[in-house]
Amino acid sequence: MPWRPVPRSHTIAALIGLGLLALWMAVDDDAYLRPLDDANLAFHEAGHQIYGLFGSTLALYGGTLGQLTFPAVAAATFFWRREPIGTAVGLAWFGQNCGNIARYAADARAQALPLVGGGEHDWFHILSRWHALDADHTVAAVFRLLGWALVLGSAAWLAWPLRPGADRATGSSGS
Repeated sequence: MPWRPVPRSHTIAALIGLGLLALWMAVDDDAYLRPLDDANLAFHEAGHQIYGLFGSTLALYGGTLGQLTFPAVAAATFFWRREPIGTAVGLAWFGQNCGNIARYAADARAQALPLVGGGEHDWFHILSRWHALDADHTVAAVFRLLGWALVLGSAAWLAWPLRPGADRATGSSGS
C-alpha cells in the first residue's frame, strides 16, 4: 500500500515541529517539555501497573516500558495506515522518551531527581540487579544517542521527498 499523500506545507510544518523538539533536546538535556512530558510521566506510571500484572520484575521495568510502548504503538499505527507525518512524529516521540529515560538512568547512583510520590528509583534497582550501577552514565549515553538518532532520523526520513530532484508527482511524503 502506498504512503498517503501529504501536502508539502504539512510536511514542512511537521519538520519545523521536529526541529523545535530537537532544539529543545539540544538546549537543555534536563528540560521538562510540558504537556508532552506530563503525558510521558503518566505513561511511565501506568506502565508499572500494566506490566506489573505479569510479575514484579516487569513491574520494575514497566515504567520505562510504558514510556516507550505508547509512542511505539502510535508510530506503528501510523505506519500501518501509511501516514508519514504521524509515523515520523511517533518515532520522534519515542526518541524524546529515550532522552527522558537517559536522564533517569544517569541519576541511578545520585538519586537526586524528584520522584512521583517520593517512590523508589527504578533505574537504581534495574542497574543494581544487573550489577551495573556504576554504568549508569554509559546506559544514559546509549539512551540519549538512540533518542537523538530517532528524532533526527524521523525528521530526515520525512524530509527525504522534499530534496531537490525528488519525484513529487504523487505528493506523498516518506515513500
